[in-house]
Amino acid sequence: MISIFFIIFAIFILFNINKMTYSLCLQKDIPEERQPKVYRTINILVTILLISSFVENLYR
Repeated sequence: MISIFFIIFAIFILFNINKMTYSLCLQKDIPEERQPKVYRTINILVTILLISSFVENLYR
């Protein structure tokens, strides 16, 4: 049950982080060719944080 809640929470977090990344790219005038690298880096880091928090809660 907690796993399902956490997966829904993670999808919500990733969606909101991507919206904020889009706003950052517009505000800072990041060139089009660098935007995929920015998105990839931020998504990987957030995914690592979500997985580590899931594992921490799993073994608590």
